[in-house]
Amino acid sequence: MARETRTAFTVPDTASDPEAVLLYPDSLSDLSDVVDNATEGVMDRRVRAVHNPAVYPYLVEGASASPAVVICPGGGYGCLAFDHEGHEIARWLNSIGVAGIVLKYRLPRPPGGPEYGHEAPVGDALAAIRLVRERSAEWGVNPEQVGVMGFSAGGHLASSASTLFIGPADRPSFSILIYPVITFTDEKLGHAGSRGNLLGSTPSEELLHRFSAECNVTADTPPAFLLSTCDDSVDMGNSFLYTAAMRKAGVPAELHVYGEGGHGYGLREKDLPLRTWPKRLQEWIESTTEM
Repeated sequence: MARETRTAFTVPDTASDPEAVLLYPDSLSDLSDVVDNATEGVMDRRVRAVHNPAVYPYLVEGASASPAVVICPGGGYGCLAFDHEGHEIARWLNSIGVAGIVLKYRLPRPPGGPEYGHEAPVGDALAAIRLVRERSAEWGVNPEQVGVMGFSAGGHLASSASTLFIGPADRPSFSILIYPVITFTDEKLGHAGSRGNLLGSTPSEELLHRFSAECNVTADTPPAFLLSTCDDSVDMGNSFLYTAAMRKAGVPAELHVYGEGGHGYGLREKDLPLRTWPKRLQEWIESTTEM
């Protein structure tokens, strides 16, 4: 018997989104972002093009030093799943005392151009982490507890930020990788769509290595929480590769694997054991950040 998939959220009022904070206010583009709603009856916006990358800060009311998480929605580097892997996640993080910072990052090759290239997404993610730290006093955030979280290709972006950071200002304090794409060097495990959208059709071996996070884990890589399912269209082997690299580097990593759930579920409820994953994550965040 087929299991029914239910939605955990009613249609939110888009006016309730916090005001966007631009990452690069001195470099404003006169192009408009391209946004549509992908699912009738449920607010499920897809951002198809980003020309002015920004963050949407969901802050913890009354907090002076809450943990914060920069959230990278997925979408295969072809769009951003803005609600169910972005704004809904930020609202949930707020409910457990964590600031959720939704990142609207540039896509390498948005429809209609211009091309921003393969370095744009990770550059935006690292800029967002720096911005949160710069505004930590104003936003009531602990600058020593600014993590990064991503879903699918957003998980690839979060793992890239966790392994390609430049210095202490943009190093995530921890990472949360939900059904992530990790590798582009392993053709059996790699996600061809994400790789093509990010790196093009004929990437060099150097680029494949740079953007395969398991190849770049070091002792300085932040601790990670990972989640996958056995029936995921993005092979759970991606999470295994990253976890193994973390273990080899001596960095803490916690991997949760559920039997069923598929891909792209976010916080949307399913009548499966998978629905317990947010509680596991809450426990991990509390232990990792000493909330």
